[in-house]
Amino acid sequence: MRFELFIATRYLRAKRRQAFIGIITGISIVGVAAGVASLVVALAINNGFRQDLQQRLLGSTSHISLQRIVDDGIKDWPAVMDRLSKQPHVVAAAPAIFEQVLISRGPRARGAVLKGMIPRYERKVGDLLNSVKEGSAEPLEEQPLSAASPSARADEPALSGVEGASAPPQSPDSLAAVEQRVAAMPPIVLGKDMADNLGAKVGDSVLVTSPQGELTPFGMVPKYSRFRVVGIFSSGFFDYDSNWAFARLSDAQKLFGLGDLISVIEFKVDDIYQAAEISHHLEDAAGRGFMAANWQEQNKALFHALRLERLVTFITIGLIVFVAALNILISLIMMVMEKTKDIAVLMSMGTRRSQVRNLFMAQGVLIGLVGTAIGLVLGYAISYAGGHYHVISLSPEVYSIDYVPFAPRVIDGVSVALVAVGVSFVATLYPSWSAARILPAEALRYE
Repeated sequence: MRFELFIATRYLRAKRRQAFIGIITGISIVGVAAGVASLVVALAINNGFRQDLQQRLLGSTSHISLQRIVDDGIKDWPAVMDRLSKQPHVVAAAPAIFEQVLISRGPRARGAVLKGMIPRYERKVGDLLNSVKEGSAEPLEEQPLSAASPSARADEPALSGVEGASAPPQSPDSLAAVEQRVAAMPPIVLGKDMADNLGAKVGDSVLVTSPQGELTPFGMVPKYSRFRVVGIFSSGFFDYDSNWAFARLSDAQKLFGLGDLISVIEFKVDDIYQAAEISHHLEDAAGRGFMAANWQEQNKALFHALRLERLVTFITIGLIVFVAALNILISLIMMVMEKTKDIAVLMSMGTRRSQVRNLFMAQGVLIGLVGTAIGLVLGYAISYAGGHYHVISLSPEVYSIDYVPFAPRVIDGVSVALVAVGVSFVATLYPSWSAARILPAEALRYE
């Protein structure tokens, strides 16, 4: 191929009278580079969203959740959890309660998911407690007060002065008593956005109301209890930061009147991509009446949408490469028309038709290779800058994250390069075939 490459590179360096062909060749290179760079950046953004969402989801929730089919809670959960934690591929297990509650402070209120858990187990299956930015989650490790404590009762009336409402001035002794009562309240950790909406800070008290009412002589009355904000976590995932709160398992059981029941056992496994298979094994090991859900099932719609978006992006932006291939086709056709006499001379001197065909194939592939190389360098440079400096901001309320993540992969660059060079090669087939069919005698008849 040395002969064909030598002639191909000479043809690409068009002379002054062939400047128009040179311009089209340059446009073809720019088109291939733009298409490749756009594809690399688009795939990096798509992969960044997928990785970021997957990392945040898996860091915030468990890989597998086991619960009863009939929602009556899991009895004797310590024995069940101990037995299932010894199953193959299970790294850790943790008990939990999830319930919808209303959290309010003064006139402000917000619906939330209250998770009752045991911190030493929770940290083994999730990272939300490790993302506490204000205060500390350590008070959740402390043993709860006895049920006889007036501050731990679910039916305790509101404390005057705690919520910052207008109240008569109190004596230092009275303020100290209020502070003691607030300090004796069960602890709670709120998400950052929820705390901002409630105007709650570390040390404030909030009222948690459960929709699971309590039957009284006056009818069904919602149960409520006051909690002391001991920490505020910030995971960077808007859904969790605005809707989740953590409390001790015993305090949640008391608020919801569950006794010693839990609603779910969470598991962390050693291979997240085998979570579906492992969840089936856990269902079988748990026995009848249990149902397991893995992270892939719970977020199936989200990741399916990302895969579909990836395919659509590849096809749509790939049209840029297709347009560049048309430019290559036009450039080579014009080159064949311009070089008809030269081709005839070469063939009359012994050049084979296959060599002529390879000559123009090499010329088109060179255009594709140069454009692809420029596009890969440009695409990865943009992706690195965008991922490192977070140059594009987003609204976390809409996208769950506050910036556009870039995560370029080598395999994506290889795939894009193969497609771009492949399309460039296909564009050379007709011009090279046309050049190989030139008859030297006919081309040189009137020269």
